[in-house]
Amino acid sequence: MKLIVPFGAGGAVDVVARMIGNDLSKRLGQPVVVENKTGAGGNIAASFVAKSDPDGYTLLMGSTGNAVNGSLYSNLNYNPDKDLVPVALVGQVPTVLLAHPSVPANSVAEVIALAKAHPERLNFAYGGAGTTEHLAAEMFNARAGTKLATVPYRGGAPAMNDLLGGHVQLFFTNQLNALPHLKSGALKAIGMAAAERSPSLPNVPTFAEQGMPDFVVSVWWGIFGPANMPTGVVNRLNQAVNAALKSPEVIARLEAVGATPLGGTPEQFSAFYAKESSKWGAVVRAANIKAE
Repeated sequence: MKLIVPFGAGGAVDVVARMIGNDLSKRLGQPVVVENKTGAGGNIAASFVAKSDPDGYTLLMGSTGNAVNGSLYSNLNYNPDKDLVPVALVGQVPTVLLAHPSVPANSVAEVIALAKAHPERLNFAYGGAGTTEHLAAEMFNARAGTKLATVPYRGGAPAMNDLLGGHVQLFFTNQLNALPHLKSGALKAIGMAAAERSPSLPNVPTFAEQGMPDFVVSVWWGIFGPANMPTGVVNRLNQAVNAALKSPEVIARLEAVGATPLGGTPEQFSAFYAKESSKWGAVVRAANIKAE
């Protein structure tokens, strides 16, 4: 079996894929080979899987980008919503809004007030068009009624570096990236973009608690297969992934990277994916975001 990863070795998607693939190989009684096919924002890998035989032997470790790409790219050679079938939702990491300590605001309401009174004092960093960081910033502007500038970088790492240096003021990033800088005091947290407070950051209130309901932004991972995979194959793979997510070793490794194991049925994953596609598609269209 092949588990195709759309991004390079060592990144979060790759790490999670190898973790799950190793467990699946034991449960299914055959090797699961993780193969990295990078490029085009994940579309090269997704297209490869979409065009593979629907026998369950070629799978995709997808992520939030899968729910965005259908709106972000205008000339895809596959349909992200029709040519891939959701098999199992693996896990997710919540997103937190960070600010440089020099920003004279410590809550969502204070950021909004400052943005409306002095918009030139604030901006959002992000690591590439259509990334979670970018979409979260655009969704914030839309929901808050602000017009803060967004500053693009070639990846999240340089964006974080400039935030630490005070060259930019605000940055949405996943909890794993945020934790070391919050613990050191180099940055401060404005709000958690999750349905509930995070056990890792229990003192950071959610956006909902701060008057912005349903502001949920997560980095998630899930396994997809080619469309037309037999229902029995989908269910067998789903059961194996769910069993893996109950393994103490897998749970511990996911929690070590700040992630929450999810699981559930293929139908639940399909509903989750449809909601994500609709939400991010609306943000992409409203902000007129185009792939770089």
